[in-house]
Amino acid sequence: MPFSRYMEMCLYDRELGYYSRNAEKFGKAGDFYTSSDVHAVFGRLLARQFDEIWRRMGSPSRVEVLELGPGRGLFAQDVLDWAEKKFPDFFSAVHYSLAERAPSLRVRLQQTLKRHLGAGRASLVPESTTEGCPALSETGVSACIVFANEFFDALPVEIVSKQGSLRITSENSRLKETWAAPSAAELTFLDLYGVHPEPGERIEVPLAAQHCLNQLAAHADKSVFVLVDYGYTRQEQLGGRHRGTLMTFRQHSAANDPYEAPGEQDITAHVNFTALAAAAEQNGMQVRPLVTQSQLLLGIGEATQFADAFEDTRLPQERAKRALQLKHLINPEGMGETFKVMVASKGVENVPSLSGLSFGRNKSER
Repeated sequence: MPFSRYMEMCLYDRELGYYSRNAEKFGKAGDFYTSSDVHAVFGRLLARQFDEIWRRMGSPSRVEVLELGPGRGLFAQDVLDWAEKKFPDFFSAVHYSLAERAPSLRVRLQQTLKRHLGAGRASLVPESTTEGCPALSETGVSACIVFANEFFDALPVEIVSKQGSLRITSENSRLKETWAAPSAAELTFLDLYGVHPEPGERIEVPLAAQHCLNQLAAHADKSVFVLVDYGYTRQEQLGGRHRGTLMTFRQHSAANDPYEAPGEQDITAHVNFTALAAAAEQNGMQVRPLVTQSQLLLGIGEATQFADAFEDTRLPQERAKRALQLKHLINPEGMGETFKVMVASKGVENVPSLSGLSFGRNKSER
């Protein structure tokens, strides 16, 4: 089978896949942290940015927030709770759609977001439409914000080397690698968006991620996409960086053996932002230059001096702890420089001047 099929089964098989297991995956007790595991301020700051985007859309009476891969729903909960408290006009207009394919995580979402689901403020996208990416037309509204945090890195990839395109087979009850001729789609992808492997190299070909973004962008009308992930551009690959990024995560330890403990470890590959941007632009979207998570959050929080983070702190030690959590989100040694943010839009004015895209620019540039 193609490596992408093997990766798909390891991650998403309904019974044995990594994301289908009931074992904890997130936070200290799991295998990795996401930004929402650090503190609610990540969702609070993005709620502020979503409110700003909604106003740039003309404050429509209804706006959809479609989150891809919401996991346990912590981010959605933080966004909705903070919007309800701080941005009531936006909150009254928003409907939050959760596109999660893992059955165990869909159960967790129903628990985490019980109040908002019960009030009709949020809903789970039907399972039948989450095998790839749900098209925006399925949400039934013209104004939409698409948010994805560490979603595209978990989509299956092909792997190509000088020997060909990787295939996985079984021999004497053991997994074995073989190689086949690369497909035309794989070779075209490498020609346009990546690099061809040197001897001894393995290069990922994320066809599924590009197809997913293309499917979303094809239905974009009045929309803004905010995609947060670790990844690279083609220019960086040509410069010798990010060539072979397939990794596994288990109990907060990173490795690179995808055949160890299938279904019991996360398998990821860095995101090719050049390919995602091309898919968006081919469907009429405007793509802004990449910013880091640090730049995004600093831009959003600059005007309020991060009041979203510190408002509910009363004691000095609470404020100090909150400052350390915020620092982890924006510090280059933490998550701040590791994660990049791609913003794409269609039919929305003045997106370049959004606060999250404005950090470090003087007012004349905004």
